[in-house]
Amino acid sequence: MSQRVGVIGGGQLARMMIPAATNLGLEFSVLAESDESSARLAATTVGDYTDVSTVLAFARECDVITFDHEHVPANVLSALEEAGVVIRPAPHALRFAQDKLAMRERLRDLGVPQPDWARARSVRDVDSFLASHGGRAVAKLARGGYDGKGVRFISSSAEVLDWCEADDDMLLEEAVSFRRELAQLIGRRPSGETALWPVVETVQTNGVCAEVIAPAPGGEGPIETMAADIAERVAAGLDVTGVLAVELFETTDERILVNELAMRPHNSGHWSIEGAVTSQFEQHLRAVLDLPLGSTALRGESIVMVNILGGPAQGALADRLPQALERHAEAKVHLYGKSPRPGRKVGHVTVLSDILEDAVAQARGAAGFFQD
Repeated sequence: MSQRVGVIGGGQLARMMIPAATNLGLEFSVLAESDESSARLAATTVGDYTDVSTVLAFARECDVITFDHEHVPANVLSALEEAGVVIRPAPHALRFAQDKLAMRERLRDLGVPQPDWARARSVRDVDSFLASHGGRAVAKLARGGYDGKGVRFISSSAEVLDWCEADDDMLLEEAVSFRRELAQLIGRRPSGETALWPVVETVQTNGVCAEVIAPAPGGEGPIETMAADIAERVAAGLDVTGVLAVELFETTDERILVNELAMRPHNSGHWSIEGAVTSQFEQHLRAVLDLPLGSTALRGESIVMVNILGGPAQGALADRLPQALERHAEAKVHLYGKSPRPGRKVGHVTVLSDILEDAVAQARGAAGFFQD
């Protein structure tokens, strides 16, 4: 009998799980926020994921519940647990992706390398941290931030005065001097079996991932070993089930530090749809159903993924498709069914090549057709 996976959240991550679920012969349901959600093709319920009764009614029709995002409130997760719903990743793990302060505390306990950090609530706390860190810091809301939202680079407590006045704890981190940003994805099933993809390089624009290169150039050797060790320790230490993305800084003094965590398929792994034997979306479904994990071997020498951000000022994304495909026949284009909006992730392009420079040029060229 086929198992039904339920996904809370109707974004592009849920959308990209649909082909993988179909191939595995799974039933697939989505609790979407609106009729216009990216994953509307599989949306069996449209409703509020913060409403306990709505989520419970959805979950009762599923064998396992997983997530498109980490924003489901704790009281909703508790109600699901009390009702005996299988939730993967489980709430005791998910909290470390929902609360950045809890994440930092747990990573410290695990001995995982990370930037120097502190909990802050008052102007005095912020001033003290700035004084001991060269007058620069990164301030983050403990909960709710993503894609650069809820993050500020500061040199004065006045720049977070509104957060201080809200009387909520915030996270302060040292402003790390880094050469580049990396990401290490790992799949883990309840039995403890894990599978790692190669470490990748990510390029950010205005706090949003713009490009991913797999594998990361020069990422073999010590970098590969350190990134893999960190991901294994975090996945086991937090008891993660599913795909875990560990965002990393490679520092100017050749250290690797953990920046952020995501317990779900992640933008830094979209390249794996065409670029790996097992995509992150299939692996996530395998893991949450406790099925044997698939090979993460690469299908090409160099794989480049470029996000389509914003889209055209006029017209639909699909109107640009013929030209993009004609000019870049090697490109794999994924459109998310979203309306264009400045800075919004509306799709991505992936190119495989034996030559990295060719893959970069082709992916950027194809993505450029969808942007003005």
